[in-house]
Amino acid sequence: MKFAVIVFPGSNCDIDCYKAVEDTIGQKVDYVWHTATDLSDYDCILVPGGFSYGDYLRCGAIARFAPVMNEVRKAADAGKYVLGICNGFQILTEAGLLPGALLRNNGMKFRCHATELEVVSNNTAFTNQYALGESINIPIAHGEGNYYCDDATLAELKANNQIVFRYAAGANPNGSVEDIAGVSNKQGNVVGMMPHPERAVDQLLGSEDGKRMFTSILNAWREQHGAAINS
Repeated sequence: MKFAVIVFPGSNCDIDCYKAVEDTIGQKVDYVWHTATDLSDYDCILVPGGFSYGDYLRCGAIARFAPVMNEVRKAADAGKYVLGICNGFQILTEAGLLPGALLRNNGMKFRCHATELEVVSNNTAFTNQYALGESINIPIAHGEGNYYCDDATLAELKANNQIVFRYAAGANPNGSVEDIAGVSNKQGNVVGMMPHPERAVDQLLGSEDGKRMFTSILNAWREQHGAAINS
């Protein structure tokens, strides 16, 4: 399996994503610059956190126009796996690949700490190694992580089982609607989340609960290609 980590000017979690793939599941991974016009060699696209283009205008608003985003859309439409983390989630919503928007945290402060999440859906390529309803510890680091969507979109998310993660009851750090921390597209091959699983792949980092996101992706890909992962 081959991974691409998209790099925008201002990305700062690209190395974390690269190392998570390399060290956790030992698969091929490349950094891909935002001007790239071909992602056909890759099976999974990671859109990392950071401050793409300095977060000017609003988070992700400029990055969504980068040439590589046309290729990310093609990959998503082809059923390949796309994961947007933090700023990557913001970019995917700006690009219309995921519903909703990310607003300023309700406390108007940057929040950086461990968070407890509930796995709401384990029916995606990114969560198949988790138990439904499982509590996991994944850190956050964001100033605009307040997920918002209108009532009609929220009803659709629920009806299609597109809510992937919620912050644990009483632990919502940003005011996001119904404690939503991550969502998917209808097909389940595109997921965006504000917490950082790539920063939770080893107990030295305080948690290894993010590790199973990467083993889930590999498992889904191998099943798709006729060989389940040995774990």
